[in-house]
Amino acid sequence: MRRWQIIDFLVYFILRVLICIVQAIRIETGHRLARRLAWFFCDVLRIRGGVVDDNLAHAFPEMPPTERRRLARRMWEHLFLLVLEVAHTPRKIHETNWRDHVRLKNEKELVQALLDDRPLLIVTAHLGNFEVGGYVLGVLGFPTYTVARTLDNPYLDRFLNRFRAGTGQHIIPKNGGFDQIIDVLAHGGAMTFLADQYAGPKGCWVDFFGRSASAHKAIALLALDNHARMSVCASLRLDGPMQFEMHNLTSIDPHEVGNSVGTIHELTQWYTTQLEELIRQTPDQYWWLHRRWKDTRKKKSKKKQAA
Repeated sequence: MRRWQIIDFLVYFILRVLICIVQAIRIETGHRLARRLAWFFCDVLRIRGGVVDDNLAHAFPEMPPTERRRLARRMWEHLFLLVLEVAHTPRKIHETNWRDHVRLKNEKELVQALLDDRPLLIVTAHLGNFEVGGYVLGVLGFPTYTVARTLDNPYLDRFLNRFRAGTGQHIIPKNGGFDQIIDVLAHGGAMTFLADQYAGPKGCWVDFFGRSASAHKAIALLALDNHARMSVCASLRLDGPMQFEMHNLTSIDPHEVGNSVGTIHELTQWYTTQLEELIRQTPDQYWWLHRRWKDTRKKKSKKKQAA
């Protein structure tokens, strides 16, 4: 155990040094560095190159291979910019200057839901800079609760959670945090979820970019069981680093009389379709390296038949 603790601390120490370096350089310099790193990871190392190209080919079948490669490179640039922005955000964005960095879109409906006594589920994806999105909501005076997996490295886990909690974003562990989620919703709080993660063969299967994708049932179930509203949002980068648009795409009240979205599958498909619309607006800011569309149901069925 002591050996692993030393290794974890060394990894944490190296990361903190790198973050200090990132914080010391100018945003413009960091942007140029992100472009070079994107080229290296995409064109030279080709990390998850097959997965990214396959996902893009299915999502945009009319897109030629050369354009898919350019889009993949821009995605990698976005990932490095995301890290750069997270490192700079606590020093750059605060209560007095957030308007210099953040533009709000369709915010009235979201603010009304945040101020209401009823609970709210904010659904987003690995799109734009979701870490900065939660941070900015706290700056604006709206504390939220986010479900996140506890990192294996305890030093990194505490460091990341300190950033998230800097303006009032509270973290609930993915494993064992169900009672905390219910308590937040019972008191009319706001929960945020990254709703584009693979949920396994027993998940809720929905259409996402024309292919079946497994989504977690819990998000829709929490909304239906706790009389909660739901908003689909994203924090999208605009012209350059540290310039964001907090976009509240749409909201829904699944308990409203006459609403046709009243089951787990219908509500899950609804917010998945809305997320797809947001992703199509800025495809270079989405994490295409996820194995979002893997389907093990057919493989298991074939194994059972063979047995």
